[in-house]
Amino acid sequence: MSTGPDGSGDLDQADHALVVRARAGDLTAFELLMRRHNQRVYRVVRSVLRDQAEIEDVIQQAYLQAFSHLEQFTGSAAWSTWVARIALHEALARLRQRGRFVSMARVSEDDMENIPSVSPADDPERAAAGHEMGRMVEQAVDGLPEIYRAVLILREVEGMSTTETAAVLSVEPEVVKTRLHRARAALRGAIERRLGEQMKTAYTFGNERCDHVVAVVLAQLPHPAP
Repeated sequence: MSTGPDGSGDLDQADHALVVRARAGDLTAFELLMRRHNQRVYRVVRSVLRDQAEIEDVIQQAYLQAFSHLEQFTGSAAWSTWVARIALHEALARLRQRGRFVSMARVSEDDMENIPSVSPADDPERAAAGHEMGRMVEQAVDGLPEIYRAVLILREVEGMSTTETAAVLSVEPEVVKTRLHRARAALRGAIERRLGEQMKTAYTFGNERCDHVVAVVLAQLPHPAP
């Protein structure tokens, strides 16, 4: 296996060695696999779900599924891609249970406008930090339909290649490119709207500062004789 400029080849080889050990019952090896890829698995699940407790539960289930099906890992793709697909399927299964299932592979681009999205205002975790730019971006991403959000997070946040993202989502690379283009455009529009809203609250003069200035000025004004 060749090694990319980011050392991904070495990482894949190391993962494969850990998988071999895990298949033999080495739980320490599987623990290392989880720790290496927890960030990616979290982001994959977070691209579909919002509730932190549910996200953690889905991550746990994904790892349990991965461990019980290690024999099915052929090595044709990176282990990180393989486990990411399992995590995505687990997350989508939760949406299916709630009647909000969206097939990442079968929804056409013409159907995008009909996919419901959740208002970021419904997410207290994000609303509490709405004045920070990073949170603003997260809010905007959260407002996208799952089918856009997944592509955006896998490509832009997690840094997966187009080919790897296509493998995780079970779509063609061209579909990933199209959806990423539309997701970026939707995200830019959402951020611009949010930025406009935030600008209205910029340069505020809080009560304490206002009181201080008024008090200082009043103290220097000539007072009428009693």
